[in-house]
Parts: sequence; C-alpha cells; structure tokens
Amino acid sequence: MIQRIQTVFLFLVTVSMILVISFPIWQQVNPEQTQMVTLNAWSLTTTDNTSQEVIKSEGNIYLGILAIIAAGLASFSLTQYKNRTKQMFLNMINSLVMVVTLALIIYTSHQANAEINPDVNGAFVLGFWAIFGGMIMNLLANRFIRKDEMLVRSVDRIR
Repeated sequence: MIQRIQTVFLFLVTVSMILVISFPIWQQVNPEQTQMVTLNAWSLTTTDNTSQEVIKSEGNIYLGILAIIAAGLASFSLTQYKNRTKQMFLNMINSLVMVVTLALIIYTSHQANAEINPDVNGAFVLGFWAIFGGMIMNLLANRFIRKDEMLVRSVDRIR
C-alpha cells in the first residue's frame, strides 16, 4: 500500500483539506482601512483593525463540515487499496465534495465582498489555495489508480 504513489497523493489530499480547516480562506479590508473581514472554514468574522476586537461573526459551519468530509473520504479511500474501482469511485465523490466546497467559498466571499468593499476584490489566502492543491492531488491519485487497474486487467488477459 505505502509503496504506491497514489497513497502519497491521497495523503496529501487529506493534509490539504486539514489546511483548509486550519487557515483563513479569504480576507478583505474596508475602504477606510478600519475593519477587516476574514473567512475561515467555520466563520466569517469582521474585526476592528485598531483594537483587534471582533465586531461581527457569522457561522459558516458548512464549509468546515465539507472540508472534514473531503478529508475523511480521502483517508477512507487510502485504506481501500485492494478494491481499486471502489477507490476510484470514492475519489470521484471526493472531487465533487471539493468542487461544492470551492463553489460555496466563492459565493460566500463574493457576498461578503459586496457588503464591505464592492470596488476591490478580497485576497484569497492559504486555505483557498489548499483546496486547489487537494483537487490536483485527488486527480493525480485517480489517474494512477486507473493506471494500476488497467495494468492488472492486461495481465489477467495474458493468463
């Protein structure tokens, strides 16, 4: 199991989704530079820049739950190395979960940006880019799993 490259890729998918949960996803400062809005996997928080006091906090627990589901699916897929078709299916579902997470992040950040500073776009930070890394690693894992499956089937044909 550990000697297969797709195992490393699936582990990196899990790590990237943990990064999404742990780090901020998006940040924006209002035009007067007095408030900053930060989106993470659990909440959308508005803080005062001078006193670092939280002004407003809205829960976005659905982003955190989707990231945990994606990390869990990657971890479970990692253990299914004996059944490659099931592993590919789990990775397809995981890709769908990550795309939905990405779409919800973009929607939430767009809505928050429209409220605080519609003229300037906010900055996507590490948590956002980790999703793209996870999606690429998931795609590569699926590619190598498919390659292994085709190799096994070709050897079965020869026998």
